[in-house]
Amino acid sequence: MKLDLLQHLNIVRASGDRCCLVRYVDRDEAILVTDDLAKVPAAIRPSVEKAYREDRSVSVQSEEGAVFVQVFNPPLRLIIVGAVHIAQFLAPMAQLCGYHVTVVDPRGAFATPERFPEIALEVEWPDEALAELKLNRRTAVVALTHDPKLDDPALDQALRSDAFYIAALGSRKNHAARCERLRAEGHDDVTLKRIHGPAGLDIGAVSPPEIAVAILSQITQCLRQPHLRFTP
Repeated sequence: MKLDLLQHLNIVRASGDRCCLVRYVDRDEAILVTDDLAKVPAAIRPSVEKAYREDRSVSVQSEEGAVFVQVFNPPLRLIIVGAVHIAQFLAPMAQLCGYHVTVVDPRGAFATPERFPEIALEVEWPDEALAELKLNRRTAVVALTHDPKLDDPALDQALRSDAFYIAALGSRKNHAARCERLRAEGHDDVTLKRIHGPAGLDIGAVSPPEIAVAILSQITQCLRQPHLRFTP
C-alpha cells in the first residue's frame, strides 16, 4: 500500500468515520472510499454497501477484474440511559453481540459496578454524557428510565446525531406525550419518527430479560436492515 494512502486511511479511522479500501487485485491498486460511493464503479457499489452493512470484507468480480473490498467500520456502541433492571440484562447481551456498552444514569445508587460489572458507567446528566460520547452512525441509544427529566434530554441529543437506532420505553400514550415535549425542543415529525417507541420488537415480552431480548433484536434489525430503521 502506498504511504499516502495508508496515512489517509489512518486519519479517517482516527476520526471515527467508516471507510473501506477497494483493492483492484489484478493491477495491485487501491482507492479509499468513505461515504462518497461515487468513486466506486456502479457495478460493485451494492457490494460495497453490503460490506459496510454486514461488517464484512468481501471479494467481487468486476469488469476490471477481481476486487477486494476491505471494510473499516468504527466500533458498535450502545448507550443505555437508565441503570434499571432491564439494563442489567441488556448490557451484557449487547456486549456479547460486539457492542461497547455505556450505561448513563446520574443516580449513583443505581449506576454501580456491583450492578453493572465490566460495563462503562457515566453518572452525569444524560444530555451532558451523550454530548461527550459523540454519537455517530454506529451508535444505538435506548432510554429506559420512564422519567422525562432523564429520557427527554437523552433523546434530544440522540435526535441531533447520526445514531442508527433511538428508542425509549413507555406506552404509546406516553410516547405521544414524549413526542409533544420533543416538538417543543424543535424536532419535527419526520425526525421524531426515528424514535422507536415503545422500544423493542413486538414479541410479547413481559419480563426484564425478555424485554432486553426484544430491544436487542430491534437494534440488530435496524443495523442489518437499514430500511427498517425508522418507524412508520
